[in-house]
Amino acid sequence: MSIIYMLLGISVVVALIFFVAFIVSVKKGQYDDTYTPSVRMLFDDELVKNPDASSLDEQKKTNHTN
Repeated sequence: MSIIYMLLGISVVVALIFFVAFIVSVKKGQYDDTYTPSVRMLFDDELVKNPDASSLDEQKKTNHTN
């Protein structure tokens, strides 16, 4: 019977740790913006392709002049 009390105490402590971690993350703003990351994911490829394309063009120009 004592093991049940010990396991109950441990589970309450673990639950309190997770609750405190959740409260700290909410206060630090972890869950403030939930819409922008989902939209940003859709346009990440377009943002990455443009700088890479321009850098590749510059590399080709420098290779042809050498």
